Amino acid sequence: MPIYMDRHDVSETVTAENVAQLHQEDLKIQDQHGCRGLTYWFDNKRKTAFCLIEAPDKKAILKMHNKAHGQVPNSIIEVDASIVESFLGRIENPKKAKNTVLNIINDPAFRTIMVITLQPLSLKQNRTAQFKSSLHNCTHTVLKLLNVYESKLVKQSENHFLVSFKSVSNAVHAAFDIQSLLKEFRNDTNNDKILLKIGLSAGVPVTEKKSIFEDTIKLAEQMCKIIKGEIIISSEVKELYNSENSVPLNEGESTFSLTQTDEKFLTLLMDYTESNWSNTNLKVDDFSKPMGCSKSQLYRKMILLTGKSPNTFIKEYRLNEALTLLNKKAGNISEIAFETGFSSPSYFSKCFQKRYGHLPSDYLPAKVG
Repeated sequence: MPIYMDRHDVSETVTAENVAQLHQEDLKIQDQHGCRGLTYWFDNKRKTAFCLIEAPDKKAILKMHNKAHGQVPNSIIEVDASIVESFLGRIENPKKAKNTVLNIINDPAFRTIMVITLQPLSLKQNRTAQFKSSLHNCTHTVLKLLNVYESKLVKQSENHFLVSFKSVSNAVHAAFDIQSLLKEFRNDTNNDKILLKIGLSAGVPVTEKKSIFEDTIKLAEQMCKIIKGEIIISSEVKELYNSENSVPLNEGESTFSLTQTDEKFLTLLMDYTESNWSNTNLKVDDFSKPMGCSKSQLYRKMILLTGKSPNTFIKEYRLNEALTLLNKKAGNISEIAFETGFSSPSYFSKCFQKRYGHLPSDYLPAKVG
């Protein structure tokens, strides 16, 4: 049977004991609805509760909750048990809670999410054995340090990490230590330069989106993708860190923290870009209305957040998409040029070579015969 996680937004008067009682009421009648309650999380600070339930469908969960106590969830999503465990550390009741009569669990599901990317500064460098060796060593360094800060590694590829932290402070300290160690590593070994990006955002597992931590992951990914700096921190992470520590967050030259206004701008920018980037006729002026700002305001904000003008941003976004298609061998030069919004294959090749130091044809299989 599938597994679901639901979210309950509770009133200010609700306590961990109240939630435990409601959970027990669910367990009493769960068999009548073909459900099996696995565990739950309760966040007293944010007044949210999350139930993990094995059930035939969402309707069965709604019926069970409604009959048991009338407290139906605000939203329900289907989840993978292994992914839940990777983010939250468990898919059953914690052992320390099992000796209490009500099995009270006062354990928030709120997490700080870290996205780390390690990229070469040039595509030519990416093909060298020295870079691959450097990347391997950097990856080992990152993984070793993450263990020190009690993190949960959710996903990892060769140059990308998705990590979950229960402690905001641990996440921030880990980010700065990763930055420091990788800088020291590169300087000591004369390795090829590796571009480090770390995005930190925070949130809860279930919102109105379809996937677990979808909003939080998306923000961290977008910060890594387009915001300038090596370490980019969301407004909530900064606020929580400062509330937990006597010394406020130190923002150096390579650290950039967003405001809530910045985050709203980033979301609008990426939503519009992702929907329209392949349109050959897309112009900078087209961004003003959906972004709710003038052309001059758009320019200033883009320079502040990304270090790029709107025109450069659009062009580099298209080139990154084109590079992905080339690596997948997903068409010839002309097809990829037009698919990614360039007006002609020759202009695409010129821009690509200027940006990456290679012609796009270098990424396609050589013709035989």
